Amino acid sequence: MGKSTHFIGQPLYSQVIKLLDKSKILQISREQRGEHYTKRFTAWIHLVVMLYAIIKRFDSLREITTSLLADTNKLSHLGITFKIGRSTLADANKRRPERIFENIYRDLYARYRDELISDSRKRQRPKWMDRLQIIDSTTISLFSNLIFKGVGRHPKTGKKKGGIKVHTVIHANEGLPSDIKFTSAATNDSFMLKPSTLNRGDIMAMDRAYIDYEKFEELTQRGVTYVTKLKKSLKYAIDKDVIYQTPDGLMEVRFQYVTFSKQVKGGDTITHNARIVTYVDLRKHKLVSLLTNDMDSDPNEIIDIYRQRWEIELLFKQIKQNFPLKYFYGESENAIKIQIWVTLIANLLLMVMQKRLTRRWSFSGLATMMRITLMYYVNFYSLFNNPEKDWEQMLSSIESSPPKPTLFD
Repeated sequence: MGKSTHFIGQPLYSQVIKLLDKSKILQISREQRGEHYTKRFTAWIHLVVMLYAIIKRFDSLREITTSLLADTNKLSHLGITFKIGRSTLADANKRRPERIFENIYRDLYARYRDELISDSRKRQRPKWMDRLQIIDSTTISLFSNLIFKGVGRHPKTGKKKGGIKVHTVIHANEGLPSDIKFTSAATNDSFMLKPSTLNRGDIMAMDRAYIDYEKFEELTQRGVTYVTKLKKSLKYAIDKDVIYQTPDGLMEVRFQYVTFSKQVKGGDTITHNARIVTYVDLRKHKLVSLLTNDMDSDPNEIIDIYRQRWEIELLFKQIKQNFPLKYFYGESENAIKIQIWVTLIANLLLMVMQKRLTRRWSFSGLATMMRITLMYYVNFYSLFNNPEKDWEQMLSSIESSPPKPTLFD
């Protein structure tokens, strides 16, 4: 029986790590003193092993090292020529600075970000999309409250778990984090909104957790537009109130021009002028009020900007559903952060490979098939662009071959 038409002389995983620059990774590690007191388990091998574990969705160090033993004859393709024990990997996760993996992610993001935006999407999207950034956070539950302080208690046991909050900024249509910070789950989100990092003409979409009058006024002074959802508890003075109705006499959209006031340290008072845009969400059958410092734009544009915020929620969902973030390979803060950074790197690499395929795959479908075939000797692009090719050739050969003689001929 012949070999598969997808056969290639190296595992699929070796094709994944070709997207990485080994020399650059080792350079980053040396700059962060990640290669000190290291004989063989370099930052490169550390990343390769952790990526292997993340893509395969392993939940423990034992699963990782046992699977590596089962794939021993294939590891030379990955540059691994020695046995890796649990203690080796555990010590590296504890001691090698997580900053190394952060810098690796940022380097990969800078290299591949433009590739992930198709030309068709560039042509079709509105002009404001190029200036739009989205900010939000997601919380990952932890096993202990001692490392990162959590919020709330379990409703039945009353025990309090820890939680790490991943604060994220993405540029619209990229689908990748451009800026990330880790804090405990108890940290308020608003610290991540930094007007000084934004430029005139930028647009920020965010949820209600980031409302801060002082920062909003600074954004306005810098020429940055923000769009967020209005908190019901906010107090303000209404300067102007305009309601537009449909021909049937129903409210279509309402504009309220308002002024917020806040006293700050030193007795000074900050005032901030804004506009509240209230519209009818026909899908959810309710009124939605948005707060913005854009006083002139069409309300449909303001609504579209806020709806684009859903892109960051889809990113969080994609990462949590397709990678192992319920169990961690170490109990230290450093180990937890390393695992999250490597998860983000895995997510980026799979998105790049998904983008390069001519056949359409959902991300979850691609991630599942990558997990299954990761150490198969198959060509990624051949297999994923035409997975039915072997089956079609087999059926064709059966149909074209002459019938075999039998005793009854």
